[in-house]
Parts: sequence; C-alpha cells; structure tokens
Amino acid sequence: MKINPVQDRVLIKPIEPETKTAAGLLIPDNSKEGPNRGVVISVGPGRTTKEGNIIPMVVSEGNTVMYPTGSGNTVKLGDQEHLILNEDQILAIID
Repeated sequence: MKINPVQDRVLIKPIEPETKTAAGLLIPDNSKEGPNRGVVISVGPGRTTKEGNIIPMVVSEGNTVMYPTGSGNTVKLGDQEHLILNEDQILAIID
C-alpha cells in the first residue's frame, strides 16, 4: 500500500532513538525525551492559500527531520508504524 499525503501533510518513518553511545555506554530512558527524528517518506503538494495559490513544501522525500513527541497521527504500513504530520509540526531538517 502506498500513502500519498494531501495538502501540506508529510508521511514520516520514525527513527528509533539510540540506546548506546559510540563508546558503548547505555543511554537512560529519561534522557531520550525531547524531539523525535524520522525520515520523510512522501509529501503532499503544499498548502493552498485563500486565493488558490499553492505554497510549495519545504521538506522533501528523503529528508531527516525533527518533530515533537506526540505530534501527528499514527498509521501502520505493513508491520511498521509511520506518522502523518502537517509540515508546520516539523521543527527542523537535519543535514
């Protein structure tokens, strides 16, 4: 099944937070709080203004992004959970 977001919505595959540091130390659960990361799978065409103009999306497929915990709607594709967010819920694009 393929999901094509509409308007200014974005389909994101969450990235699981790291459980160990590069040196092999375990990261405690409470330090994993804060923004989540994910990879953009697909994007809608953009937001439509009252005049009917489309404002193009800033994010694109393949971008790694940060988004707040608890944002968006969860959807299941196969056996993996994904999120559908509005573009304005995305905090940053990670290079």
